[in-house]
Amino acid sequence: MANESHETFLRIYEHILDNISEGVHVIDAQGTSIVYNRKMTELEAMNKRDVLGRPLAEVFQFPQGQESTLLRCLRTGKSVRNVRQTYFNDKGIEITTINNTFPLMEDGRIIGAMEIANDVTKMERLIRENLWDKNGARYTFDTMIGESPAIREVIESAKRAARTSSSVLVVGETGAGKELFVQSIHNASLRAGGPFISQNCAALPDTLIEGLLFGTARGAFTGAVERPGLFEQAEGGTLFLDEINSLSMPLQAKLLRALQEKSIRRIGDTKDRAIDVRIIAALNEDPIEAISQQRLRKDLYYRLGVVTLFIPPLRERKEDIPLLVDHFIRKYNQLFQMNVTGISDEVMRFFLSHDWPGNVRELQHVIEGAMNLMADETVITSAHLPYHFLRRTAGAAKEKMPVQPFADEIKPLKEKMREFETYYIQRVVEKHNGNISRAARELGISRQSLQYRLRKLGVKPS
Repeated sequence: MANESHETFLRIYEHILDNISEGVHVIDAQGTSIVYNRKMTELEAMNKRDVLGRPLAEVFQFPQGQESTLLRCLRTGKSVRNVRQTYFNDKGIEITTINNTFPLMEDGRIIGAMEIANDVTKMERLIRENLWDKNGARYTFDTMIGESPAIREVIESAKRAARTSSSVLVVGETGAGKELFVQSIHNASLRAGGPFISQNCAALPDTLIEGLLFGTARGAFTGAVERPGLFEQAEGGTLFLDEINSLSMPLQAKLLRALQEKSIRRIGDTKDRAIDVRIIAALNEDPIEAISQQRLRKDLYYRLGVVTLFIPPLRERKEDIPLLVDHFIRKYNQLFQMNVTGISDEVMRFFLSHDWPGNVRELQHVIEGAMNLMADETVITSAHLPYHFLRRTAGAAKEKMPVQPFADEIKPLKEKMREFETYYIQRVVEKHNGNISRAARELGISRQSLQYRLRKLGVKPS
């Protein structure tokens, strides 16, 4: 009768474990799994028979230098609370959980350890695939392309900002390279060993992004579970909030409080949690205009803009275009297994005369598109350029083109364009008695760009 009651109790116990919403995993004093509920099999994509009765270290793999929270608890006898852990099952599938782990004691000795796990694997994957940069913070100051005074000045300011943990506001047009600067600051800082998390605030509605940023408490709304937000996940590292001006005013106020108090409160929770996170935010418009149009709180701007970096658009640093072109050609040569050596003089003229409303990203896409249209050629010509780009550039050039002073002789257009460019530049340089800076101002190009054209055309200043 006693045995029957004992078996009934075990069935009830197993039924309860299999119907709770958390994963439960228990190991004995030797590290062998003895309890493994249904939710845990779902979290870790494992069968009970593959886990129970086997040493935990044989079934799961942990990144180098990291230890299972269960085994750590067993070794130290100390509880582990709300620890985020990423590891792999025996099939190599990545799993991420938030764990609360407790030692099991009997007569003053450790007889095992129990772990209660909450799944964040799906949320982690969603964020990585749609919101985070897939390769993490891979950019550094050494990877930046550009020698123009405009970009070098911003790079030096960003390097100085990397030495502290102050908030940074990065302002720049779409495609100018804001995240490149943000990642470089993170990697040059003392927080480089911590997480880097990037969130585009315009990617999701406020109702979802608030939960992502601050986390949720169990019961906050139907189906809500204990889940850390991006602030908690970025602990000890950097949280990059792009398009901060897309957040609603109430959410901006909550963000301001988190920055000032250095603490956050999960949705539906009653307690504050201290955070140690560096916030870097970005805007794609002038902050003063965003404030005047009530898209950005003035107090949040002053709090974020302890250091403000203004990223110059590509049209203000056209002397960097040849360097950027070489960089992108090398990149896509490697990706496409091609052997493109450069661009034609005609294409370079197009590039230097274009205003680049899409900035560096637009230039990158033009190079990628051109190389997709190439066969065995090794030089990008105007025939390879996207039609919309070529038409827009040609239209702008036509509007600015002065009357041709020697239209009587018929020659190929490319040769005629070169002749006129040589003639016109030489006339402007002569007008200013060989002063390159004044001539460049009249031509509406940078000094470095004019010097490049003089060398290319073989024009010697008088």
